[in-house]
Amino acid sequence: MKGKSGVTGKNWVDPDDAPELSGEELDRPDGKWRVGEREVSPAEGKVAFRELLRKKRISIWLDESIIEHFKAKAKGKGYQTVINETLKTAIEQENLEKLLRKIIREEMHGNRTENRN
Repeated sequence: MKGKSGVTGKNWVDPDDAPELSGEELDRPDGKWRVGEREVSPAEGKVAFRELLRKKRISIWLDESIIEHFKAKAKGKGYQTVINETLKTAIEQENLEKLLRKIIREEMHGNRTENRN
């Protein structure tokens, strides 16, 4: 991708390598919004943009095979977005597993108490 003159100041290839955003970009008059490789409505673009502003940039070292896996899986989105979604899913599954274990323990404890009476 090539940034517009005066907006990004340099060429960038991966959307995840785009320059930092400030929020002022929401008021741009051109009205063209892209999420990944697809053009979207201004409303959908603004929602995606606001979500992006909630994220924090970090630096992390990953195995090359992991990066290649997520780049292949991305299919039009930035691979870092796919890594983020995968991590969110893992956390949700971990929380679900903890909740299910708690419910099962409570049910088993309740059945033991009922069987004693």
